[in-house]
Amino acid sequence: MKSEVRRAQTHSDHQPAGDAAATPSRRVGRHPEAPHPEAPHSEAPHPEARRHDARHPASLRRRGTARELRVTLVLGALILALVLVSLCLGAFTLSVPDVFGALAGHGSRSALFVVNEVRLPRASEALLVGVCLGLSGALFQSIVRNPLASPDIIGITSSASATGITAILVLGLSGFALSGVVLAGALVAAAAIYLLAWRNGVSGYRLVLVGIGIAALAAALVSLQLTRSRITDVQQALVWITGSLNNASWAEVAVLAATMVLLVPATFVQARRLDVLRLGDDSAAALGVSLERTRLLLIVTAVALAAVAVSVVGPVGFVALVSAPIARGLVGSGRLALLPAALLGAVVMLAADLVAQFAVPGTSFPVGVVTGIVGAPYLLWLLTRTNRRGLGG
Repeated sequence: MKSEVRRAQTHSDHQPAGDAAATPSRRVGRHPEAPHPEAPHSEAPHPEARRHDARHPASLRRRGTARELRVTLVLGALILALVLVSLCLGAFTLSVPDVFGALAGHGSRSALFVVNEVRLPRASEALLVGVCLGLSGALFQSIVRNPLASPDIIGITSSASATGITAILVLGLSGFALSGVVLAGALVAAAAIYLLAWRNGVSGYRLVLVGIGIAALAAALVSLQLTRSRITDVQQALVWITGSLNNASWAEVAVLAATMVLLVPATFVQARRLDVLRLGDDSAAALGVSLERTRLLLIVTAVALAAVAVSVVGPVGFVALVSAPIARGLVGSGRLALLPAALLGAVVMLAADLVAQFAVPGTSFPVGVVTGIVGAPYLLWLLTRTNRRGLGG
């Protein structure tokens, strides 16, 4: 299938709109490379030029792959730098050698506790949550071909929040049980959005509009639960619903890691079919891809990634929305850029957590406050841009 996709892309790249009109030789049955009888002095293209043209798509792919590799390496280095800074900074400041010593099991008890039990779980959780949200946003936006179709906008995150608040305030759940309930609630909401948006298929425009309606309903349910609960329970729930890494622990990191072992490989395996969908429904169907089944599997994977992240840290807004477009812009060439989007989500989460901890001395904000401040202007700009292009409604 991969070779067929490449042939289809190569054919589309070299097929100009007015091809039939531009090659009259085809109408008279003359060989395309034969000199025109009325132009005896015309010359055929040089063989080297023809070989260069034939190599052109492959050359473009190689350049795109090399650029994606460079972006991936830069983002990986940036993640390592942000993790190192987050391990050094805090009320108990550590030097870089102290941090590496603590990671190796050496140093004072204080350094070992601060690095291995407090800061490293927080940084690990931020990294994994960012990867989940970045991948989820990239999948949603590619499936429906709409930059607004992130789990924040189409109601997945809000539905997970409503389920999580109900599980915390009414059922008193936490840990693995809370994660399972939140995942189930998000999947139910995604199924409702998918069915309500269905009309001989699912279009990105209808999916976004239905998702906004489901998000409003979920917000109303959250407000209802908060107003009916005791003030002490509400305070705990409000921290969770804002999106916070303040209670990060190795147990939560284990939940994220165990889930990602299944979801991340599944995402990259399905990305091959997502490449086919980007050729268009007709081309994908001609290549033997079941459109709606493929979309459904991709949506379930994207919902699961977002729900797992929300179940651990709460609804951290706008990370999924901004990661994929920025990653595609860095990589260029219209590539899917799943891995850069995942790494960029981790960069956004780690940087936002550092700002939330140290921007105001003596005060630590939930990380969702910082991502909301950064993401809201981006959403307004994106709405203006997509409306101008007729994509966002």
